[in-house]
Amino acid sequence: MNILIADDHAIVRKGLAMLLKEEYISADITEASDSAQVYEKIKGKVWDFILLDISMPGRNGVEILKQLRLDGIKAPILMLSMHPEEQFALRVLKAGASGFLNKNSATEELVNAVRKVLSGKKYITASLAEKLADGLGQTEKPPHEFLSDREMQVFQLLAAGKTVSEIASEIFLSVNTISTYRTRVLEKMHFTNNAELTRYALDNGLLE
Repeated sequence: MNILIADDHAIVRKGLAMLLKEEYISADITEASDSAQVYEKIKGKVWDFILLDISMPGRNGVEILKQLRLDGIKAPILMLSMHPEEQFALRVLKAGASGFLNKNSATEELVNAVRKVLSGKKYITASLAEKLADGLGQTEKPPHEFLSDREMQVFQLLAAGKTVSEIASEIFLSVNTISTYRTRVLEKMHFTNNAELTRYALDNGLLE
């Protein structure tokens, strides 16, 4: 079994690899620390399972996920994040993920999640399934759910206190482009400054 683990923290990758090795002793596990490495390592090999962190340097996990699906990668892809599942799970499932796992519960749930997605099913926790069911009758969505994936990434970086220049450097876009994204984010969320973005992010558990 060929498994790819993509996370920008080496200690997290090693921990996840150890958990998977306990269950899949003969697995060949490859690691990647950013989007460039993911694209490099994905080529020329058939993958059985991919574990992908949402928050990574360069292109974030959601963008990588979409690109892999566009490139014809059919392997189950389980997304990881420190963010609450209700904030990101639906977004990544719509983008083609096989499931979403919060890092805080990875130790207990990882193997169960992998078994489920390898069987061809989607993995979400029972608590998220209940929240999704409760929300079926609701038409009003929180402001951040109207953001595109890139806008969401810029929003989180702004809320974390990064400047436009720092964000541009981190995700390899121009300062003008990031400024445009910032304007869109403020307009969509009906805010006027970064401080309001930070407060909203803190109140809604959107910062790592």
